[in-house]
Amino acid sequence: MKITLPHYTSKDYVIMAWTMLPFVMVLNILIFGKQYFSGIGIFFLATLITSCVIAINFIACDGIAVILRRRFPLDAQVKKRLAIMIVVFVIISGLFLYGLFSGYELIHFYEYRFNQSGFTLAYICMGILNIFLTFLHEGVARFEKWRASIHETEALKKTVKQGQLLGLKSQVNPHFLFNCLNSLSSLINEQGNDAEVFLNEMTKVYRYMLRNDEDLLVSLKKELVFIESYYVLLKARYGDGITVSIHVTEDAENCLLPPLSLQAIFENALSRNIIQKASPLKITIQANDNRQLIIKNNIQLKTVTNAFDYELGLDNLVSKYRLLNQGDLIIADTAHERIIQLPLINSEAEVMA
Repeated sequence: MKITLPHYTSKDYVIMAWTMLPFVMVLNILIFGKQYFSGIGIFFLATLITSCVIAINFIACDGIAVILRRRFPLDAQVKKRLAIMIVVFVIISGLFLYGLFSGYELIHFYEYRFNQSGFTLAYICMGILNIFLTFLHEGVARFEKWRASIHETEALKKTVKQGQLLGLKSQVNPHFLFNCLNSLSSLINEQGNDAEVFLNEMTKVYRYMLRNDEDLLVSLKKELVFIESYYVLLKARYGDGITVSIHVTEDAENCLLPPLSLQAIFENALSRNIIQKASPLKITIQANDNRQLIIKNNIQLKTVTNAFDYELGLDNLVSKYRLLNQGDLIIADTAHERIIQLPLINSEAEVMA
């Protein structure tokens, strides 16, 4: 069984290694005085025993620090957390120190007798060291948190940029544009009024794509308005080969999600499945009470598909949610349908926290 030591920061035991030997030597001088240097035997044995006790004390305090950070994780609770840490550490260290002094006397280590003045001075030194190490560890922890946030920000920027590139690719995709223009041409020849409606909705789709791909989050209401326009384009091309139904409450519409999330899911469904009047592709969008947006589509897979880019779009969306710390995007395939669950976000403050 692998034993995992508690870690308040990644540098805990580096700090322990650098501070332990000097402190152990000072502590042994306070315990034994000049006798500590009277022989190689007492020097090495006392150093070993005291080092073991101080190491156990350090690990115990580290474990308590981890527990307190879980109990008081917010930045606003730092002062409270540090105050509790210092008090608890001083008490625990005092008990370990008393046990060390008493233990040496109990085993008659080189005829040692408990030294009250030495214990008091050692306790003061231990208290000062505890305060210093507490603030040092907190400083290291905050630096590591800041550095991690920088890395996460850079990763998020990279993911957002990938999303923008994928969005731009869709915007200038010759097949998508050709299909839209082809549908528009057919409508102009057949029904002028429908052609005007199609052109208006096509304009809305491209305007949304161009304006919102740089935003971190948009409201679900905006995404649904976009999808309704997008559906008009799909309907003009596929006719009764595709149906979309939306069942979302007004409260859910006020929630947020990454822009063009629904487009990525729709494109994935369109690229993977056969679309025909006799067997239409059915896509449903609904929200549950757990702040989850659920998108379902029936599965009728194509024999050959060029869905790589669209799977990449879903992977990009998964990465966005992970970097936003808003839970995982869940993709589940059954024999008859694909179900995708998107976590909805109440406000941008949740992401910035």
